Amino acid sequence: MSLRLARLGSRVFMWLCAFMTTNNHLCYVHVCCLFLFITSFVMQGYCPSRSAVAKFRAEAVYIEFMKQWNLGVYFSLRFQEIAGSLDSALLVPIQISHSDKGNSQHLTLNQSATLLECLMSCWREDVLVLSCSDKFLRLSLQLISRYSHWLSAGLAARKAGNTGSTPGSEWALSAVPDDFIYIIHDLNCLAERICGDFLGHVVELLSSSSSDVLDLVKQSILEGGASLKDLIPKVINSIIQTVVEKSVEDLKQLKGITATYRMTNKPLPVRHSPYVSGVLRPLKTLLEGERATAYLTRDIRDELVQGAALEITGRYYELAADLVSVARKTESSLQRIRQGAQRRAGASSDVSDNNVSDTDKICMQLFLDIQEYGRNLSALGVEAVKIPAFCSLWQVVAPMNRQNAISF
Repeated sequence: MSLRLARLGSRVFMWLCAFMTTNNHLCYVHVCCLFLFITSFVMQGYCPSRSAVAKFRAEAVYIEFMKQWNLGVYFSLRFQEIAGSLDSALLVPIQISHSDKGNSQHLTLNQSATLLECLMSCWREDVLVLSCSDKFLRLSLQLISRYSHWLSAGLAARKAGNTGSTPGSEWALSAVPDDFIYIIHDLNCLAERICGDFLGHVVELLSSSSSDVLDLVKQSILEGGASLKDLIPKVINSIIQTVVEKSVEDLKQLKGITATYRMTNKPLPVRHSPYVSGVLRPLKTLLEGERATAYLTRDIRDELVQGAALEITGRYYELAADLVSVARKTESSLQRIRQGAQRRAGASSDVSDNNVSDTDKICMQLFLDIQEYGRNLSALGVEAVKIPAFCSLWQVVAPMNRQNAISF
């Protein structure tokens, strides 16, 4: 029996080795066909008992043949092919995907579309070998992790203002807020597809596995999808940071209020400053843009507006409060100088001055400004009275008879 198997093995496997190939697709086809041939015809037809099967598998020619068809090598080739495709996409600047362009239900960036394509490639019928399903599951999770790292590294580089030692994050420095709107949309879309259709497809392919195994598969894929959604707040914060920086450029113009009223004998102001209309313009422009209109959900839009309003108002308060503090200190110093001069001249130092001070004029101008700013916030759906920094600013600049009630 052993001699018969040896002769059979030598002839069959020499013939089968002729089908060896380095082409990934052909390799997969040949593996499936040859293994099916061995199982159906050789193993069952010539090895009627378990002992015969064991002897057949122990033959040197069989062992040598199986080494040549090492599935680890096959997976390694697939790994390089699939992971390499995603890595290449993540090394270039953000690119718009031309497939389904303008459709808010589809992925917008080439990097995101490539991730989904690579995930699906892991579980295609012409790629997956069920005996390697654990490896392909691990590869799927690694692909999601690579995409997440690419995005996280880019956001960190943008916040720091340089890429440092993180290659592949250069795209974030040149990206505009509209690009991050695409990213937010894609993260939501990817999470939905990974936790939906993709998960269902994988579970269907592994349906013959035990319930415990399927539960672990489901849990790992759901966690991968959730990790993408967890990045959305960071992307929103990056947009807010950019918008705030642009708004602060307009806010800095309030420093000119001091020069306008300091020792110029100008009357009390009666209208807000021109700079106020530009403070929220960057945010308004973003929200009214084509991308925000098409791709931002109501919840994300509200979170973006509230977050930006909170940060901008905080910076407004810091600048205005500092300006008023300096103005009052300067006013106090000038008053002491005048009183000293009056004493040296022999004049009374307690003569009351009923004129409105320069500091009062500055505060009135700021008061008119924040009223207009509050109205602009209301136009965006933000209640200014619910922002602590706005209430604090009101207390700093409002006249005594308006301190207790915020209205504009």
